[in-house]
Amino acid sequence: MSALLEVSDVSVAFDGFKAINHLSFSIGPAELRAVIGPNGAGKTTFMDIVTGKTRPDSGQVLWGEMSRSLTRMSEARIAREGIGRKFQRPTVFEDQSVEENLVMALKAQRGPLAAMFYRRNGEDMARVAELAREIRLETHLPRIAGELSHGQKQWLEIGMLLAQEPRLLLVDEPAAGMTPDERAHTTDILKEAARTRAVVVVEHDMEFVRRLDCRVTVLHEGSVLAEGSLDHVTANQRVIDVYLGR
Repeated sequence: MSALLEVSDVSVAFDGFKAINHLSFSIGPAELRAVIGPNGAGKTTFMDIVTGKTRPDSGQVLWGEMSRSLTRMSEARIAREGIGRKFQRPTVFEDQSVEENLVMALKAQRGPLAAMFYRRNGEDMARVAELAREIRLETHLPRIAGELSHGQKQWLEIGMLLAQEPRLLLVDEPAAGMTPDERAHTTDILKEAARTRAVVVVEHDMEFVRRLDCRVTVLHEGSVLAEGSLDHVTANQRVIDVYLGR
């Protein structure tokens, strides 16, 4: 099976500091992957490069069956290509209901002009109900988003991204600030999402990563230090030295 995303020999430096150093990374069309590593390992910069926020100095980032270059696309074009990103802090419309947040995410998929003349229809509301079930907020649709717990806001934002039908979802530290129950619930949501699309999760919480039960990529100084199951990478002496032993 060919890769959905192929990062090949990518490097980028900021003021002489190599944030990404000959990084090569690939992910399949329906795969869950965890990315771990110490602070400054290049995890955020990697996501910035994939989403077009940062341009690499060298190397290639190829996307989809046609292996198109993401480095030649704008951030907006990359989003339209089907790459969604969830930042650490949830960004939802706090004064709107859960249902309205999901409807707005569906509207955003249609472009600004179509959104202006948008009228709710049965098909869209069925999709909203389906998304609400997927993120376990089906009983919270009428609630104002600002009233939700931190974890519920994170789920709502994941639902809003899923509403845009991304082929690749990049998720930054979803477990941060969550209760143990919320973390377990978030794992289930991400695993379910990865059945039909690629999901890359950047995370520090090793227990959360263990629950994801997926392939793990360890970054260090901007390149891949180790890759494999969590047990495989945590037994690697170099990983212990640079990350786990701290």
